[in-house]
Amino acid sequence: MTSHKTIYQSKADAQNDLIYSTSSPRMVEQEENLHYWGDISEEEYYRLQGIKGSKSFYTSPRGLFLFTRSWLPLSGPPRGIIFVIHGYGNDISWTFQSTSIFLAQKGFACFALDMEGHGRSQGLRGYVPHVDLVVQDCLSFFNLIKQDPNFGALPCFLYGESMGGALCLLVHFADPNGFQGAVLVAPMCKISDKVRPRWPIPQALTFISNFLPTLAIVPTEDLLHKSIKVEEKKIVGNKNPVRYRGKPRLGTVVELLRVTQLLSEKLRDVSIPFLVVHGSADVVTDPEVSRTLYKEASSQDKTLKIYEGMWHSLLFGEPDENIEIVRTDILSWLDDRCNTKI
Repeated sequence: MTSHKTIYQSKADAQNDLIYSTSSPRMVEQEENLHYWGDISEEEYYRLQGIKGSKSFYTSPRGLFLFTRSWLPLSGPPRGIIFVIHGYGNDISWTFQSTSIFLAQKGFACFALDMEGHGRSQGLRGYVPHVDLVVQDCLSFFNLIKQDPNFGALPCFLYGESMGGALCLLVHFADPNGFQGAVLVAPMCKISDKVRPRWPIPQALTFISNFLPTLAIVPTEDLLHKSIKVEEKKIVGNKNPVRYRGKPRLGTVVELLRVTQLLSEKLRDVSIPFLVVHGSADVVTDPEVSRTLYKEASSQDKTLKIYEGMWHSLLFGEPDENIEIVRTDILSWLDDRCNTKI
């Protein structure tokens, strides 16, 4: 595995990487005792929600240790499998899992992993040098779950938020017939011009990244505050103990620019049934790109929902009544593509 020397901009950056790149029992215990819902233990909270949760580490074919979670219904056997992919800087253990909990309550078995350099998975924090390898990590894990005889021939769906939505499409390209549908939440099929660095910054970043790919200096604002509308929820989101808080790393930004450019050129190749949900006031990912995806995709079964005035974080950062609207639309779409409903 190729290694790079990491240059830190501050002592805090160095400490952040040291903490989350090691397996300190004390730190892991602190993380596992922190939850976005409060002081209730994870096991008790899941029980109260009527689901069963588990967590483990998965070793990818390239040898990375990736943290995984599952959320399963307790009411009976699952009626479908949903493979969940988080976005840049996020992870599967904080507020992101609220949607998986909801879907498990509705009868779906949900599975997710922290991608390389995120959450509790191995890798330098916030560094994604090769998105294609992340796609293969996801696909190998998803295929392992599919082999479980407990799930038989259940329909399999992809679910991704932001960069996770883009990864869903890349997983689809890698395995065109492997999934029965995809739910794309504010997908990052192109980096919005509203947050994209201006010329000549991208060209300069690309040049420098050839020599210092892990350098965390890309000049962007903290996307959490641009994503979450409700002020109280910004506080909750910011308490995530493993959220990446540094500036984007050069290599990550260059790779995301490459991948989103590729995606924007391949929208016509999207053939999977999909639902896209996007807020009209999203300044992180561009709702116009979702409209273009809907228009250009070759999928015969495609649905687009644009929610007036909503921001990027549709399923956590909005007022609860808005979240309920989006959840209802997602569940209705999934229900229509499963053999059973509850």
